Amino acid sequence: MSSGTGVLHGVGLGPGDPELVTVKAARLISEADVIAYHCARHGRSIARSVAEPYLRDGQLEERLMYPVTTETTNHPGGYEGAIAEFYELAAKRLAEHLDEGRNVVLLCEGDPFFYGSYMYMHERLADRYEARVVPGVTSVSGASAELGRPLVQRDEVLTLLPGTLPAPELARRLADTEAAAVLKLGRTFGAVHEALEEAGRLDEAYYVERASWQVQRVGPLTDVDPETVPYFSLAVVPSPAYASRKAGADEAPAPGNDPARGDVVVVGLGPAGPEWLTPEADEALREAEHLVGYGPYVAKVPQRAGQERHASGNRVEADRARDALQLAADGARVAVVSSGDPGVFAMASAVLEQAEASEFADVSVRVLPGVTAAHAAASRVGAPLGHDFAMVSLSDRLKPWDVIERRLDAAGGADLVVALYNPASRSRTTQLTTARDVLLRHRAAGTPVVIARDIGGAEEAVRVETLGGFDPAEVDMRCVLIVGSSRTRVRTQPDGTPLVWTPRSYD
Repeated sequence: MSSGTGVLHGVGLGPGDPELVTVKAARLISEADVIAYHCARHGRSIARSVAEPYLRDGQLEERLMYPVTTETTNHPGGYEGAIAEFYELAAKRLAEHLDEGRNVVLLCEGDPFFYGSYMYMHERLADRYEARVVPGVTSVSGASAELGRPLVQRDEVLTLLPGTLPAPELARRLADTEAAAVLKLGRTFGAVHEALEEAGRLDEAYYVERASWQVQRVGPLTDVDPETVPYFSLAVVPSPAYASRKAGADEAPAPGNDPARGDVVVVGLGPAGPEWLTPEADEALREAEHLVGYGPYVAKVPQRAGQERHASGNRVEADRARDALQLAADGARVAVVSSGDPGVFAMASAVLEQAEASEFADVSVRVLPGVTAAHAAASRVGAPLGHDFAMVSLSDRLKPWDVIERRLDAAGGADLVVALYNPASRSRTTQLTTARDVLLRHRAAGTPVVIARDIGGAEEAVRVETLGGFDPAEVDMRCVLIVGSSRTRVRTQPDGTPLVWTPRSYD
């Protein structure tokens, strides 16, 4: 930073009401040598109109006029090129004032670092000049205040989204959160409306236009005419806990929440996309009012209108199961999703274990099968599971390692093909090597090993190696391994791909 230069302040002005400008922002505006603000081609600036009560005579003003406000432009670099060029020129104009020792305040609606235009000047000037940011009340906070409803409380999660995201992505994120705000409406309103409906959140959503302005508009989003929506508006899905308390405990149960028919169905999604899903499982997912599961698995299920989604982390199986059972006890139809088959190292046993509690005695639980990772991997190379086999998880998170080792030793001694699940992770780096050594007590080093990763996914990779020759360091949590028996065979097809199979007889 140069000595003797001016200071750049990015000053947040709040959502629009001049009385929501902070005391610090008002002082800096009145003291500044230069007041800078962005504006459209008509020359008017919302930011300047908010700051006007705090301006003083004799201040220089720098009006930074956008060359375009939509993506239509004749600039050779397109819209992005035109905007980038504009920001470079604007930064140069502010730098000239700073070099002359003038303090510059760049006005910004809302907060400078919350979708604010100031950030583009900051990234171009902060490495050369002293640059300070004064936070402002965001439009989201202003909208919540005008609605008179809290955004979130206790452990609820608030998700902030730009309306410019594709509608399917908006729908997925809206379904996976308790509360949300979607900004940058205007031309995106139709897609946002569609996403809210697809996520089953439309009836919870409110529309807030120009929060805290004298001409603000507030009401249910379903009542809004898309043709009347300006850029300075947002959609808000506020705290569901507050809404449910306001509804009152004495109200009749909502449609679809009859305690006499609540149930839980545990659904296997298969190893990857919808082509691995059975028709029975797909029907159960369509009928469910609530979808419960590990976040990445919930994300695999298409959005359905009116369906509420409850995504959680990978290590809270018991909590997830109890949440699903409680929803069912309250009368809802609930689907708990698992990758692969829910009865194989997955959520079926977790749900049934929690269902033993007395408070869930009246809750019905069904389990629908799915294609397992082992069977999917086997299909890619032939039929390595063609005879007796065992499935063993190498994760010692829920059982001691000495139990795993005894089971591996027994399976090896019984000459069973062994499918190894959860072979490695960032914290578990030695178990697979130990497992290989245990099986080598009973198998020849040349025994075929199928190493399959992300079957059905974008990163699918399958290779056939040997028990004594494969490198455990090249295996991660997304892999499943199939270790052959003494009878398992390998041959190469005319196209060069390997076929692995285990004969059905022991002749």
